[in-house]
Amino acid sequence: MSYIEDYFPLFLQERYWYPMSVSVGRSLIFSSRLLNLSVLRYSVTTDCGRKLFSPQSFSMASSIASANIAAQDFHDFLVLDFEATCIRNGRLAPQEIIEFPVLKVSGRTFEVESEFHTYVEPQVHEVGEFCTELTGITKEMVAGKPHLPDVLEMFHDWMQKEDLLSNETKSIFVTCGDWDLKTMLPGQCDYCKLPIKPYFNQWINIKKPFARVTGEYPKSMMAMLERLDLKHVGRHHSGLDDCKNIAKILKAIAERKFRFIPTGAKR
Repeated sequence: MSYIEDYFPLFLQERYWYPMSVSVGRSLIFSSRLLNLSVLRYSVTTDCGRKLFSPQSFSMASSIASANIAAQDFHDFLVLDFEATCIRNGRLAPQEIIEFPVLKVSGRTFEVESEFHTYVEPQVHEVGEFCTELTGITKEMVAGKPHLPDVLEMFHDWMQKEDLLSNETKSIFVTCGDWDLKTMLPGQCDYCKLPIKPYFNQWINIKKPFARVTGEYPKSMMAMLERLDLKHVGRHHSGLDDCKNIAKILKAIAERKFRFIPTGAKR
């Protein structure tokens, strides 16, 4: 049984659980444990060569996982959360993006399917002590990293690779607040005289769907996690970790049968 038990931790992470019985050798063993179909990634075989589980045998898992989720108008949700140069009292001009993370989330299962992430070297102001204290990003972490014009090209290439630019694929960005795509990116692109791709012109501010389903407009991402009884992961104000937490909020709202619509647009 040890080889079976070694695999159980892989199955005990997510939300969808089913009772199981396992045949090992000549005896039938009924387990009081529960098998999570949605995270099965391995085949398990007995010492007599009989295959017990395989990913193919549980292809139904994703449809089970999405059973409580309303049909959406979007194939993918792109969760985005910039980090930028900052000072303790006041605002830098220009403020510059120093972390550019995006998670591609399936509009059917609301699971993360792909990730784009890079640090960005600022060209005007270096990362200062307060910025490091807030975000965990040091000037050494951004030194030698691509500047924003190159990052935008890299991101566009990633969008193409993920088939997000196809006319048959409908996607939308998801942010926590309107600042990222209403203020930060347009402001820096204007300063650098860079064109903004049309796909950045529309987004969902996750605070607004949250308010619709709970009746409360949240002050912060942390408040939403607490209200939805979700555990915070990583470091707050790490762009990538914030994206992971926003994706959890997005999924929790979707599981309440909420159908997402755009809440913000560039005019």
